[in-house]
Amino acid sequence: MEYLLDAAQMKAADTYTITQLGISSLELMERAAGACVEAMVQAGWNLGRVLVVCGSGNNGGDGFAIGRILLEKGTEVKLVFAGRMKSRTEETVYQMERFLKAGGRACGDFEAADYDAVVDALFGVGLSREITGNYAELLNRMNEESGKKLAVDIPSGICASTGQVMGTAFRADMTVTFQEKKLGLLLFPGCGYAGRVAAADIGIDSSLVLKERGVCYTMDGKDAKKLLPARPADSHKGTFGKLLLIAGSGGMAGAAFLSALAAYRVGVGLVQIYTAKENRSVLQQLIPEAIISAYEGFDEKELLKKLAWADTVCIGPGIGISEISGHILNIVLKEGKVPCMIDADGLNLLAGNPELLNRLSGGRFVLTPHMKELSRLTDCPIGIIKKNRREQLEAFTKRYGVTLVQKDARTLVGSPGYHTYVNGTGNAAMAKAGSGDVLSGMIAGFMAQGKKPYDAAVLGVYVHGLAGDLAREEFGDYSVLARDLAGYIGSAIQNIMCVSD
Repeated sequence: MEYLLDAAQMKAADTYTITQLGISSLELMERAAGACVEAMVQAGWNLGRVLVVCGSGNNGGDGFAIGRILLEKGTEVKLVFAGRMKSRTEETVYQMERFLKAGGRACGDFEAADYDAVVDALFGVGLSREITGNYAELLNRMNEESGKKLAVDIPSGICASTGQVMGTAFRADMTVTFQEKKLGLLLFPGCGYAGRVAAADIGIDSSLVLKERGVCYTMDGKDAKKLLPARPADSHKGTFGKLLLIAGSGGMAGAAFLSALAAYRVGVGLVQIYTAKENRSVLQQLIPEAIISAYEGFDEKELLKKLAWADTVCIGPGIGISEISGHILNIVLKEGKVPCMIDADGLNLLAGNPELLNRLSGGRFVLTPHMKELSRLTDCPIGIIKKNRREQLEAFTKRYGVTLVQKDARTLVGSPGYHTYVNGTGNAAMAKAGSGDVLSGMIAGFMAQGKKPYDAAVLGVYVHGLAGDLAREEFGDYSVLARDLAGYIGSAIQNIMCVSD
């Protein structure tokens, strides 16, 4: 598990280390600078001629220290001090003096040249305003340089808490961030500016901060392996759960098929598809492993029987927003007792009948909206949601007591009482119709096997993205289909199971 701190959380950890543990900020700065130089050396960068651009704050102090270390290694260092002399921190004043005593020279003017590397130490994680004017022009000129580019802690212009570009930003080939990765380095668009991200342990004690629920995290295969449902040898299909999949209006059999297939691929024991009668024949051919139950109109008595049979319910993929679909969702919310996954048209029905949101109680519901669906659910513009993704997610989950899978290029999962999960798997090749149907089947399948809604959502999102990564290796960025995602679920799970403990 890897924690992701925002600007305030990182500052709190830094302050605690300095004031309570007695490690000076100058010592931390020396370690940070050394880690940056070591990262460039380990990456095999040519360091014959390096441009270092420093600001007035402690990020600039890191830059001066980097410049001094490079000088001592025989590098030709061009250092531009772009800050204000009177605004320098004590640490930056000290590091500037050491750099000058080492034979360095700091100038205020940027000169384009054929640099082997460019080091961005202009602004750190504390940046809270848009970059404009001379600073924006400077960053743009730095980006135009042909050499390798290193960002110190975070690319200047990227918000450490949201990943948003604050006017303009430095485009790095590598970012050396200190102690813990910053949330903005994983969220888009920030991750597109960070390049390869390396977290350097410089001795900051973040243990107290990491206990706070407001801290986000991401995970790897080792963490995912711990979440996989057990597969005892003395088991049968009933051991692994019964999933009622309410999916597919007339002519929308594909959504039901993809969700059911994905549920089976993650290990569920039995799937019953409750669908419009027009879909019966095609689904029986597409997925003979499933039970196909069809309806012509709303039949409450029959639906209640289905709900009593199920260990988990998934409703939404392709069901449409008809009156019949609305009645079905209403009964599922009113009479259902088991964990429930709501996706696609189920979410659209909720958005059209917001009074139903108040029935999402008991912690048994998982909702999986993409940005447009979440905008409808919250009556909040997509632009505002994207700028404040974590806050929007946490506000929604707190209000309704649900697990929310906030789907996007970087998917977030949140639930009351849990840390917010930031998914690191997946790619743009997955941006195809049906991809969400596969995800809903996976999450519901994990819930049917006994995983708690939040754990099922996190695991489902991770495996879904990993399946997409494997599919891209075979089909490339353009040609991955939703059925390919389902086809690679088994390989993704095998990869996870083979990870060393």
